[in-house]
Amino acid sequence: MFILMVVIFILGYTAIALEHPLKVDKAASALIIGTLTWVVYMLGAESILHLGFSPSWSNFLAEHPDAHGLHAVHEFIVESEIIHHLGEISEILFFLLGAMTIVEVVDQHEGFKIITDKIKTTNKVKLLWILSFLTFFMSALLDNLTTTIVLVALLRKLIDDKQTRWFFASMVVLAANAGGAWSPIGDVTTIMLWIGGQVTALRIIEGVFLPSLVCMVVPLGILSFTMKGNVTRPEVEEDDIDYTTKTEQILFLVLGISGLLFVPVFKTLTHLPPYMGMLLSLGILWVVGELIHKDKPKEIRDKLKVIAILRRVDVPTVLFFLGILSAVAALQSAGHLSLLSRFLDEKLGNIFLIDLAIGVLSSIVDNVPLVAGAMGMYPITDAASTGYNAFFTVDGAFWEFLAYTAGTGGSMLIIGSAAGVAAMGLEKIDFIWYLKRISWLALVGYLSGAAVYYIEFGL
Repeated sequence: MFILMVVIFILGYTAIALEHPLKVDKAASALIIGTLTWVVYMLGAESILHLGFSPSWSNFLAEHPDAHGLHAVHEFIVESEIIHHLGEISEILFFLLGAMTIVEVVDQHEGFKIITDKIKTTNKVKLLWILSFLTFFMSALLDNLTTTIVLVALLRKLIDDKQTRWFFASMVVLAANAGGAWSPIGDVTTIMLWIGGQVTALRIIEGVFLPSLVCMVVPLGILSFTMKGNVTRPEVEEDDIDYTTKTEQILFLVLGISGLLFVPVFKTLTHLPPYMGMLLSLGILWVVGELIHKDKPKEIRDKLKVIAILRRVDVPTVLFFLGILSAVAALQSAGHLSLLSRFLDEKLGNIFLIDLAIGVLSSIVDNVPLVAGAMGMYPITDAASTGYNAFFTVDGAFWEFLAYTAGTGGSMLIIGSAAGVAAMGLEKIDFIWYLKRISWLALVGYLSGAAVYYIEFGL
């Protein structure tokens, strides 16, 4: 049963990768593996947990010394693990729903037109550099997921051709992941390390900024020599009705961006999960919209009210997130990821190789449980530690390099990061297409940034 869970995950992952040839939506495949992994886990729970690979089960037994038999197993999986992981997954899903809705509200009010009108160039190379640097710094302020959602919405206003837009959206994913890696609030794994006390805000910026920048710039430099031509702007349909005024466009753009920027501030001030800040921002934007449009004709209200805009939100992307994160949660709970972490530690035994391997694995398996596994495997050592243990002190090389590899490694596959999954869902990017055209660029950037960090460490 333990092995069967891995087989189901691999088969489901293959179905997601072959979405277009199979003509089966990836959300359907994700929901199936997200459910079946837990079904197999539950049916074979006793044999799986007795293998001793699950840290969660060990912690449960330590907290409930009288627990034994099928009842204890049922309580552990159904009432403890599923509820725990559903809570974590729900935070991501509500965050995603809130961010997507805010972006759609701004888009419907033509707020992004303010930005797209400022970007005059149609040269592919210039546009790619402008958007990549915009993404890189935005993702450090917001986070890579929100930034990707915003930039994909912008791309729809700037590029008409689907394949060209796929390419730019993919490079946005690469830039967003690179930008999120060096900021304490830019990526969920960096947030984990920051909150966990493994790194401090200033040191993570100092140590990881340059490698992250190189991770983005190297692929851009390669494309500067290979990419030719201009993009075609989409034709703007002239409507007889002016749905929004210039003032309303600016207002909703400012409110939308401010609402997104408010999320990390909300988290810092309240210590509550980020999705609550996102939902608060959406609620405020919703109220403003209701008040502004209440006296307008019904035709305009039906187009601009948030209730109508919610119908445009990409629900399959949310369901895809639910399925894939549920499957990874089952593997984490059963102990597969813990076993993988131990294997890396025993076979590699070098902090740089371990972090590089975790980065590569994060393109296949969600980087959150991988980083969580690393945090659980390696306790923070005393500042006076020497030798190998010195790598694991606060702001030690292991933690800094882990922030870089786990944050940027996911770019190697479209499914390897929250930003990639969001872009894949919003633009329907094909897995195989990304693998052929973008993965090698992401790998070159990843290794280049890693080399820069290694040189920095040596100096």
